[in-house]
Amino acid sequence: MYMDDYKRWLEADLIDFDLKKELLDIQGDEEAVKERFAVALQFGTAGLRGVLGAGTNRMNIWVVRQATQGVADWVKTQGGTQTVAIGYDSRIKGWNFAREAAGVLAANGINVRIYEELMPVPGLSFATRYYHCNAGIMVTASHNPAKYNGYKAYGPDGCQMTDDAAAVVYASIQKTDVLTGAKYMPFAEGVEKGLIRFVGEDCKDALYEAIESRQVRPGLCRTAGLKLVYSPLNGTGLVPVTRVLQDMGITDITIVPEQEYPNGYFTTCSYPNPEIFAALEKGLELAKECGADLMLATDPDADRVGIAMKCPDGSYELVTGNEMGVLLLDYICAGRIEKGTLPKNAVAVKSIVSTPLADKIAAHYGVELRGVLTGFKWIGDQIAQLEEAGEVDRFIFGFEESYGYLAGPYVRDKDAIIGSMLICEMAAYYRSIGSSIKQRLEEIYAQYGRYLNQTDSFEFPGLSGMDKMAGIMASLRKDPPKELAGKAVEKVADYMKPEETGLPKANVLIYSLEGGASVVVRPSGTEPKIKAYYTTLGKDKAEAQAQKDKLAEALKPIFA
Repeated sequence: MYMDDYKRWLEADLIDFDLKKELLDIQGDEEAVKERFAVALQFGTAGLRGVLGAGTNRMNIWVVRQATQGVADWVKTQGGTQTVAIGYDSRIKGWNFAREAAGVLAANGINVRIYEELMPVPGLSFATRYYHCNAGIMVTASHNPAKYNGYKAYGPDGCQMTDDAAAVVYASIQKTDVLTGAKYMPFAEGVEKGLIRFVGEDCKDALYEAIESRQVRPGLCRTAGLKLVYSPLNGTGLVPVTRVLQDMGITDITIVPEQEYPNGYFTTCSYPNPEIFAALEKGLELAKECGADLMLATDPDADRVGIAMKCPDGSYELVTGNEMGVLLLDYICAGRIEKGTLPKNAVAVKSIVSTPLADKIAAHYGVELRGVLTGFKWIGDQIAQLEEAGEVDRFIFGFEESYGYLAGPYVRDKDAIIGSMLICEMAAYYRSIGSSIKQRLEEIYAQYGRYLNQTDSFEFPGLSGMDKMAGIMASLRKDPPKELAGKAVEKVADYMKPEETGLPKANVLIYSLEGGASVVVRPSGTEPKIKAYYTTLGKDKAEAQAQKDKLAEALKPIFA
């Protein structure tokens, strides 16, 4: 079957020279053919993500056209404006894929609003809402290595597509022949006919206004003298992040030169993810050279932001996503109480795999903290529920441990632009009172307990990887551990049982252990890996770390 598909692609007029060359190069190599054609990339709630190349199991213009025809079929059943917004980041072939998607939508009689320049995920989410679109498409593979690209689909609320909508799109994709099934119109023709239009400056300005209106202490940064090193990691953050920071009065910004401009090959870091030390290395060298207060990095689609903070001895320490979530929650609550701008019955939201330290802080300030499934769309869903009830102003902050933050309802996905703004404002504030982010973090630990949150990933590559992962999860459910590293398992929460958790179904297991530690086991929805999230509590970091190491050792055989 896959050999037939391969021959069909080989004989087709593929337009793209790279694809033709690749197909010729793998002639006679059955394993290489199988890898590209035995399966098709699956369209789910996170859209598509895969390695660039030829075949149904790769990202290329044909797979993008097929997916977009599925989106178009869904949009045509929806009424409304019959409009779709499109954005793309700095990845290889990003603009090509965005243009191809626009051509398919236009051929289906659907209006398109496309950015004429690279734009982060929050920009796409915002445009989808601003133009009252039926859907949004973002061409990105987030923080994956350079050989990947992807395609995220958004609903009319600017949130990633719901399971129901994604299922309809997927069913339509399966009925669409990958090479001939999608309707198509050249981009220029779509523009001439008025079906394809660019996103206007009014929309971009409105996004910046919405972000800047969420400052906690407006005007503070103008006099704080904050010194910043920033890396957009060759992605989309450069223009929006520096614009917002300069608007709020932060002018001493040194950009990491090798990572300043868009470059989909990510030549200075193989994995452009601000969670990883290697991605921040160049920025840290520069921060030490210029004595910066803070080093900041955003990922290629600028929906995540990571930082390194300056310590009293002049060294720099990376801040985890959990620590930053806690710091920002604490800063926003305290600052808005001081300014009299904290709404009545304020609501913050975090994912269930994020630190329980946030619960303690929210309780301290009298803020309701809601726990949701992993994936920022669930935080977006909470904002939507508040909006429906006419109470959207109650939402003050949402975060995920994977470096995603949002402080306002103007978009429905994580936003590294507002994350960067609030982190810098917070750093400037602590600097202005003779303190620092580092000092405040230590105060939080002294007040609430020394929590440690760490994540381990176990990879299961190859075509059988997903089956292995399913087997591990099944055996954990069938035969749940009674103890881990000598600590009794006091409670198991299985999120496949919504009647017990009160949340939608999800393939997640949480083990609560005696003494306050917990372990979360969750297979990734987009990559062949299982993640284990550990929370431990000790009198100091060393004790909490020792507990985590013991737990990790105990779990190793399960994932072997």
